[in-house]
Amino acid sequence: MGSSREVASRHIVERLDLDSDLAVLAKEYGVSEPWEVLTTMRKEIYDATVEDPQVIRDNQWPHTVGLLRIARENYCKAGLATMSYRKEVMHVLSALDLEESLDLVLTREDVKNAKPDPEIYLLGAERLGIPPEECLVLEDSPNGVRAGVAAGMNVIAVATPFTVAGLHKEQVVDHEWVVHDPDRLLDTVKARIDDHNRTVHQQ
Repeated sequence: MGSSREVASRHIVERLDLDSDLAVLAKEYGVSEPWEVLTTMRKEIYDATVEDPQVIRDNQWPHTVGLLRIARENYCKAGLATMSYRKEVMHVLSALDLEESLDLVLTREDVKNAKPDPEIYLLGAERLGIPPEECLVLEDSPNGVRAGVAAGMNVIAVATPFTVAGLHKEQVVDHEWVVHDPDRLLDTVKARIDDHNRTVHQQ
């Protein structure tokens, strides 16, 4: 989660020892490497799954979407920094009716280095005109959390069934900034902002 397609696919191929199984399919898929076969297969499945916008709406994380709307109501700038590709991202944002809720959308095409490199977050802060230390990052993957921390931003990790184990194993942020219960998200955001403000005033 949060890795580039190549990194994720190479990891899966190595972990499950799929090199020989996928290599024989390379010609069929018009690629040369086993990881490229897996990437193509995964993308085909993903595209078919999310083709229907209702599928996206039925699987959204309402607390995260709700927080975005609260941020907009309070005149906060908001951006999306993702390792997904723009076409896919815009399809999801359109399905959730969120295109107008974001001041900035950065995708894999906008940066050279994937998360956990902080490039995409630093670029986002620059384009929004906000110092990195004044930015709040919500992330659900260990790589994303590492990227936000490396960018010098205030990070909250939102655990999902897919990322909770990795987030705790990595321990990139203190446990109090890892949200397990979606109902606690807004309270955790308020606490993170208060903590940041106290730290600034003490300097």
